[in-house]
Amino acid sequence: MSEAANPLHVPNPLHVIVFANEKGGTGKSTTAVHTAIALAAKGARVACLDLDHRQRTLGRYLDNRQATILRTGSPLPMPRYETHDGETESRFNELLEQLSEGTDFLIVDTPGRDDKFGRIAITNADTLITPMNDSFVDFDLIGHVDPDTFKVVRPSFYSELIWDSRKRRAKADGATIDWIVLRNRMQHIEARNMKRVSEAIDQLAKRVGFRVIPGLSERVIYRELFPKGLTMLDSREFGAMGLAHVAARQELREMMAGMALPELASATPLVA
Repeated sequence: MSEAANPLHVPNPLHVIVFANEKGGTGKSTTAVHTAIALAAKGARVACLDLDHRQRTLGRYLDNRQATILRTGSPLPMPRYETHDGETESRFNELLEQLSEGTDFLIVDTPGRDDKFGRIAITNADTLITPMNDSFVDFDLIGHVDPDTFKVVRPSFYSELIWDSRKRRAKADGATIDWIVLRNRMQHIEARNMKRVSEAIDQLAKRVGFRVIPGLSERVIYRELFPKGLTMLDSREFGAMGLAHVAARQELREMMAGMALPELASATPLVA
C-alpha cells in the first residue's frame, strides 16, 4: 500500500484519530494516551496503534498501565494496543485490520519525524490532531512568519502535506479530515509572545483550514504518571488529590470537549 492509496477499508462506525507532528517533544504521546483512556472510561471500545517503533512511548505507557492492573488488581479502563515494526506493509495492514475489528475509536500515534506509515495514517484519519508547544519554534512546523511583524508569510511544507492528504481523501471517498491544532504546555508567562503565537495560529487556521483547541499544560504530574501508566482520570490510584490534579482533570475535560468526537449511545460522562 502506498501513501496515495485509497483509504483503508474499515468497518463503520469506526472513528480514526491520528496524532501527528514531525517535531518531537510536543506531548503527542501523552495526549494520545489520555485521549484513549478518556474514551475508554466513557464506555467506548478503544484500540491504539503506535507507529514509532524506536521510542514506542505510547506502547510503553500502556505496557506500564497493564503492569499496574496486574500488580494492583485495579479495574482501570484499558484499550487494546499494538506497535508496528516501522518497516513491513503487510504487518501494518494486519495490525489495522486486527485493531479495527469491534472498535469504536482507533488512535494512531505517529513518529516525531517524516514517516511513510504516518503519512498513510494521516490520509485515513477522521480526526487529525497536531499537538504543538506554545512557541514560534513549534509554530514553524506549520507556518512561517515575518521576523519583524510576526505575520504569517506562508504555510510550511507540513501544512501543505496535510492539505494534499485532505484533498486525496476527499477525492477517494468524499470524507473530510477534521484537522485540529492542539496547543499543549501553554504557560502563564511571556504574555506578549503568547499573544503573537496565538495571532499567528489564528491567521494560519483561516488560511489552511484547521481548528485550534487548548491541550494539556506543562505539569510535573504528567511525567510522574508514566511509570505506572496512569492518567488524570485514575483518581482512585492517587489517594488525596491536590489542586494541580483538579486543574489538570479540568484541562482534560475541556480538551476532549474541544475535539468534538462522535458520541456513543452508551457513553457516560467523565467523572468530575
